[in-house]
Amino acid sequence: MATPIPVNQNPILEDSVLGSKWLNPDYLFNQGYTFFQNLFESIVGSGSQITAVYHTILFIVGLFFLTIISYSMIRTLEIRKKEKKHLEHEIAEYAHHQAEREKNMRQNDAVSKNPRWVKTLSHIFSQHQSDWKLAVIEADSMLEGLMHTLGFTGETLGDKLKSATQDNFKPLTSAWEAHNIRNKIAHEGASFELSQREAKRVIALYEGIFREFGYI
Repeated sequence: MATPIPVNQNPILEDSVLGSKWLNPDYLFNQGYTFFQNLFESIVGSGSQITAVYHTILFIVGLFFLTIISYSMIRTLEIRKKEKKHLEHEIAEYAHHQAEREKNMRQNDAVSKNPRWVKTLSHIFSQHQSDWKLAVIEADSMLEGLMHTLGFTGETLGDKLKSATQDNFKPLTSAWEAHNIRNKIAHEGASFELSQREAKRVIALYEGIFREFGYI
């Protein structure tokens, strides 16, 4: 019986490609690990130096995140403080507007029990010229209703005014003056400039007529 030849002593296996150490995975892994370990140690150092570098990196990373957290907390507190201040301002503004609204309602009740006249006055105290013109138009429409109630005839307010006289309608001159302003607003539109002061003067003409007949 022939004695088997050990693998490392087989000349055929040692001379063949299969017997090369460069095809051995374990050998290649160990060589690669040793190479990169030596490279890292040559750059950073070895032993305690590697540990110190590792701890330094961890300290820097931890300090960075601690800074981010601290900054976020401070910004959050600042934002909440601003939101609280803004909310307090909004509450104060709302309370002020509510108080003004209630005050205006009480004043309007004292001025007139006629809701249409109260609405007309609200337009005249606006900040927009279009509302001042609307106040005059509303007052003119009320004047037409008053003259219809008094028995004056005509398709338009102008016709009703023409049918009136100083004897049966004493404020006729004021009515014509106010109505002419209303006609300019209606015919000229946006090109007609009406100041708030002039609008108040015209509304005062209407008010004098309405109060004379107890219409408001």
